[in-house]
Amino acid sequence: MRLASDRIGVAVSSISRQIAQLENELGLPLIERGRRTIRLTEAGQIAYEHYKAQIVTREALYESIQQLREVKAGHVELAVGEGFLCRAFIRLIEDFQREHPGVSVSLKTRTTPDAARLVVEDEAHMGVIFTMPNEPRLRTRVSIPQPLLAVCAPDHPAAREQELCFAQLQEHKLCLPSKAFRISQIVGQAEQRQHQRLRPCLTTDSIYVMRAIAKEGRALTLLPHIAIVDDLHDGTLVALPLTDVEVEEARMALVHRVGRPLDGVPGRMLNVLQSRFRALFEVRSAAPARRAA
Repeated sequence: MRLASDRIGVAVSSISRQIAQLENELGLPLIERGRRTIRLTEAGQIAYEHYKAQIVTREALYESIQQLREVKAGHVELAVGEGFLCRAFIRLIEDFQREHPGVSVSLKTRTTPDAARLVVEDEAHMGVIFTMPNEPRLRTRVSIPQPLLAVCAPDHPAAREQELCFAQLQEHKLCLPSKAFRISQIVGQAEQRQHQRLRPCLTTDSIYVMRAIAKEGRALTLLPHIAIVDDLHDGTLVALPLTDVEVEEARMALVHRVGRPLDGVPGRMLNVLQSRFRALFEVRSAAPARRAA
């Protein structure tokens, strides 16, 4: 006991008292006292091994916390609208993981209402969605206009036009998104203002299907610039401005839940997205609508 006292700098009486308290708590003796030595009982050996395991676990905890502080490890849940997954956005995620190889990212592709719900219910750290004007639980870090465009194949009759008005859409076969999409709500508001109703030949909940049908020349569709930026660059689609659909109604935003602190890896990801958001998604001018530079 005296040797232990000298080594750890605690009085012998204090050591004896703490051992006695632990024995009372566990209901078994932890040490056997001899004339010159003491040794652990079987219960004492179990308690000692448990203590060593706790030390190892605590060290692992501190190491994990340190890695999170240094963004060497961690996980990010990101809710994203299907139409926002352009090549530039995917490259941004890949670059982030290349800089932080211990970080994993989950991309949850949803419609805007479902993506917003994931963020609000803390099932995703942040979201890239169309703006939700009546959702006070979301904080918008940055938003930019993403006007809807009339989209068709380069050899479609509408491709000869420079722009289209809402009434002209009815002259063509249309493929439009289902009501679950924020795009559909924006189209509905335009229909009310124009006192016209679009009658699509096909309604789908897949932006991929909308793009594919437009590429085949089977129908004209309505999509934001970001959803077709890669197709415009490749020359497989043409986009025409709509002259009478309000631009401000179609905005995309980087959001997270109000009051949720984002530290470590999620916080770093949020900062990277916020700093690159405009460079990734902003429509530079009306000219690139027909074909991206």
